[in-house]
Amino acid sequence: MLSVETRKEIIALINREVVPATGCTEPVAVSLCTAKAVETLGFLPQSIEVRLSPNILKNAMGVGIPGTGMIGLPIAVALGAIVGRSEYNLEVLKDTTPEAVEQGRRMIDDGCINIALKEGACDMLYIEVTVSAGDDSATVVIAGAHTNFVYIEHNGVVLHDRRTPVGAVASSDKSVELTFEKVWEFATASPIDELSFILKARDLNKAVAEESLKGEWGHCLGRTISAAPQQTIFGDTTFTRMVSYTSAACDARMGGAKIPVMSNSGSGNQGIASTLPVVVYAEEIKASEEQLIRALILSHLTVIYIKQSLGRLSALCGCVVASTGSSCGITYLMGCGYAEAAMAVKNMVANLTGVICDGAKPSCALKLASAVSTAMFSAVMAKEHRCVTSLEGIVDDDVDKSIRNLTSIGSQGMQQTDSMILSIMTSKKR
Repeated sequence: MLSVETRKEIIALINREVVPATGCTEPVAVSLCTAKAVETLGFLPQSIEVRLSPNILKNAMGVGIPGTGMIGLPIAVALGAIVGRSEYNLEVLKDTTPEAVEQGRRMIDDGCINIALKEGACDMLYIEVTVSAGDDSATVVIAGAHTNFVYIEHNGVVLHDRRTPVGAVASSDKSVELTFEKVWEFATASPIDELSFILKARDLNKAVAEESLKGEWGHCLGRTISAAPQQTIFGDTTFTRMVSYTSAACDARMGGAKIPVMSNSGSGNQGIASTLPVVVYAEEIKASEEQLIRALILSHLTVIYIKQSLGRLSALCGCVVASTGSSCGITYLMGCGYAEAAMAVKNMVANLTGVICDGAKPSCALKLASAVSTAMFSAVMAKEHRCVTSLEGIVDDDVDKSIRNLTSIGSQGMQQTDSMILSIMTSKKR
């Protein structure tokens, strides 16, 4: 068994990476940076200058902002200034009111918000906000992680500076060196009372899915899949309920529902996809609470492990990573062991590698539906000891090497893809 100290480090890591978030984490992080800048300034500014890395801009262009009925960054920036509180972290906008939204609209109409790409080299996750009024100004920078403040300046006086050279900012928390075997051992052998905190992820993400199934959010994919007319096509099965719940939660989140979800590694969709397929499958097979807890820990920690080498943002869709975690959790719930879970990972790497991230938006629900489907296919194959071999594509005999092959493609091999995606997105007539 892992030492007590190692278990404490992993628990602290999970608690840093699996946190509540209201709204898409990229525009919300911009709101957070704006809120901190306004707090530093001390009063509402007359001008807000926002400079973003391409990946932040890409992920914030087409997503609904909670409680506003509006899409995109301008209203996220305005509300960060008006009602944002940095102490709320990724729930920074939870005090939004209709009156604040109307005030935000006026701020946008007055032209005091300017948003542009950051010139020169910067971290893939980079947000810089300068607020000013008269002779007073404040600048705040977030880099490397969605809540990681690396620079704060007020009226030319530097209050906080933890900036590092470009590329040196840790894109994920590497304070705990993980392997897939260590992930498995922690999830399956740690004392259960140390792990039960993960049930909060079930509670939050199941609640947003069930609320979404009642309403009109995004493309209503979750509700469409589960509706009676489609049951003659998809059936009313464990599989369709897994897909329906997961895509429904994404529908609501991308549609701007003012409901918190439990995120993973800075992404609400990753948190949803790490949680709901496992929860629904566990309920369908009537798994014990302990089995559910261990499966959720396995799923979420697998995602954290993969993101350590992939980074927070990339051209690779996060649903690939998150559904890999779910596939492991489902494999565990099927009564399988470490060998089969490793097979599930390899099957996932063989299938979904290369799925692009073209920003956060309502259609992410379609990608999550595909990812959940693949997670189930991979788990079923693994249970039957059917696994993609090292003779096929990028899969390696070693599961950790297979993961590194996946993350190398996402973080390095797809950089030009990322640039082209942003170019296409920003050149469209709107």
